[in-house]
Amino acid sequence: MRCVYCGYKDTKVTNKRDIGGNVRRRRECLKCKKRFTTYEKAEIELTVIKKDGRREKFDREKLKNGILKACEKRPVPLQKIEKAVAEIEEALRKKGKEVKSKIIGELVMNKLKKLDKVAYIRFASVYREFKDISDFKLAMKQV
Repeated sequence: MRCVYCGYKDTKVTNKRDIGGNVRRRRECLKCKKRFTTYEKAEIELTVIKKDGRREKFDREKLKNGILKACEKRPVPLQKIEKAVAEIEEALRKKGKEVKSKIIGELVMNKLKKLDKVAYIRFASVYREFKDISDFKLAMKQV
């Protein structure tokens, strides 16, 4: 690994941690002695099978943005949202290379139910396409 500061070809790993399927390495340049962090993530292409049968590449940012939108103006720290996204992504990768969008929606709802009840209701109302107030009442009973 080349040093990000001076470009020297050798660095040593001073610390290594596994974080939600990713590897975090703290490195030190053997020449300039500066330290930096690298992250390593296994690339497994995930394909999402939509309700209408279309297939599209899994987009982590789309998942994160959906959760962020549900948690908008709610007291949910970004760190907890990032952790939830990582846990959902890890669970999806364990299911194989193709995953139905329904499974993603259910995983998101389960995480949101634990994070914030209002965010859960917001997400569920869009995901389950609530038609009227009775749908909201039913969802609130499930919380």
